[in-house]
Amino acid sequence: MQARRAARELALILFSQMDNIQNLNKWDFQDIVLKSVRMLTNSSTDDLKSATASILEMKEFIENYESNHKKNLERPIEVNNIPVPIPLTSDMQNKLDELLNIAEKTMLAIEIAEMVTLEENTDVKDYIIKITNTFKEHKSDIDSQIKKFALGWDINRLVKMDKDILRIAISELLFIKEAPLKVIIDEAVELAKKYSTDDSASFVNGILGKVVIENNLK
Repeated sequence: MQARRAARELALILFSQMDNIQNLNKWDFQDIVLKSVRMLTNSSTDDLKSATASILEMKEFIENYESNHKKNLERPIEVNNIPVPIPLTSDMQNKLDELLNIAEKTMLAIEIAEMVTLEENTDVKDYIIKITNTFKEHKSDIDSQIKKFALGWDINRLVKMDKDILRIAISELLFIKEAPLKVIIDEAVELAKKYSTDDSASFVNGILGKVVIENNLK
């Protein structure tokens, strides 16, 4: 995993925890990053518990399906069941998709935790600090971009997670300028899909597209 991708996710968690990020100083970061990692791994642990319950439910369904299959009902009681074909229902497909999504999120959380806790690797922490300090320095300009393109929306009434995702991405697009535009936008959209509402991904993508055009970014 790239350090910047991990930094964006942790920066989003950091932003969500802080009512006034303007008051942060450099001594706060170590503690806040640690708390952000812990929050991410705790969320993944909860997801894994839910996944385990789903796996057990699927296992029970398969065992019952096998036992009650005509081929096994016709066999003597004292012998073991034989494997039987099982239809892959849409319900089971949905459960499998959910489990795959949880597995991906958990692996991501573990990677981020590992990257942050390796003392010799400061890239993640440095980029979190860069994002946060850039936002602190240019908050009015960044928020004015959101206000300009979020037509019909009061910035103070936007979903906080959407607003924080936009703030991080616009900080990178307009002021940090160290990553390709497509990467910044794509990863902002992925954060919206992961952490916000169903409509957030298209909303975030639309705003950032307008920011790119308005500021003639290439």
